[in-house]
Amino acid sequence: MGEIWGVSAAVLSSAIGGTSIGATRFLVGAIDPLAIGAFRFGIGVLLLLPLALLQPGSWPPRRDWLGVTGLGLLFFAVFPILFNASLIFTTAARGALALSTLPLLTMLVGAALGAEPLTARKATGVLVTILGVAMALLSGLATAPPDAWRGDLLMVAAALCMALYSIWSKPFIRRSGPIPFTTLAMAAGAVVLIAASLLRGSFAPVAEFGAPQWFGATYLGAFGAALTFYLWAFALERTTPTRVAISVTVNPIAAALVGAVLLGEPLSWNLVAGIVTVFAGIWIATTQPHQARVVSPETS
Repeated sequence: MGEIWGVSAAVLSSAIGGTSIGATRFLVGAIDPLAIGAFRFGIGVLLLLPLALLQPGSWPPRRDWLGVTGLGLLFFAVFPILFNASLIFTTAARGALALSTLPLLTMLVGAALGAEPLTARKATGVLVTILGVAMALLSGLATAPPDAWRGDLLMVAAALCMALYSIWSKPFIRRSGPIPFTTLAMAAGAVVLIAASLLRGSFAPVAEFGAPQWFGATYLGAFGAALTFYLWAFALERTTPTRVAISVTVNPIAAALVGAVLLGEPLSWNLVAGIVTVFAGIWIATTQPHQARVVSPETS
């Protein structure tokens, strides 16, 4: 049951993350990527901190502070800079699809670090999702912005940061719980982004914000940060990094819908076919044959 809850939480986290890509692309025209990250994770920390403080005794132990802070800087500082910068060059749907290389990166890095063994079924599922991603990406090449490849590469680099975070954070989450861990890690990244934004004067355009921009920033903080990354940590506590990571391929569905509704970006049959293939890959990678379930030591 814990495995099912973990995968479900990861899928929900990724779906919300997909809508956040659309919201981020909307804000990119009004404010720079540093300030977007500062708003997103600063608001997220403010919302998570009271919940973390209500869990006495579960705050990360002092010996974990350095590790949690390092992971926070990797995921909540370096990752959002790459993530937001990529959306300057590419579309919301392509950005989400490039991020969908995450399960392949997680599987390969996890195997290389000895954190998670490779299995034929899991590898097949990941490769099927990558096929779906490729199918959907091909549909947008003809109408992509001239420098879209730059955004795609930046998003793949962001995915690598996310893969390392997912693998290395699992033992810390087990010791302190998803909310305290996420709060401390997110706070580390938020402090860096806020300080960098102040030094660069990145908050200057905020004076011109209207209701749509404030709604976008608040949505990113509440849903795109606090809820999304709590669910991600919750999932990592209950299942393997690759099974969590493969859920990120749900991103293109939500991002493409948001991009079509709010940004006027086109939907195509190739994208729909890619999405169907992605779901097939998720099913393959996160399930196992009946006989395997019966003999699995985890269920015996």
